[in-house]
Amino acid sequence: MQVTDDILAWVEDLAKLKFEGSSREQIKKDMSNVLDLCGKLNEVDTTDVDPLVFMREEGNSLRKDEARIEISKEEALK
Repeated sequence: MQVTDDILAWVEDLAKLKFEGSSREQIKKDMSNVLDLCGKLNEVDTTDVDPLVFMREEGNSLRKDEARIEISKEEALK
């Protein structure tokens, strides 16, 4: 994918960055390379692959959300 000046300006605005001079062209080239690499994922045949919900087979193990006092307010404000 070719990164245009408009796309780079959009990214600059979102990231609150400003690229100038030769670094601007290098950033456009690097971003294009990354997007091309990501595009390769579309070429992978995932027909027989189940969607991944959890990274571990056991699923996600979360602790119960129980309120408890670990330290006092005074200790926390030291």
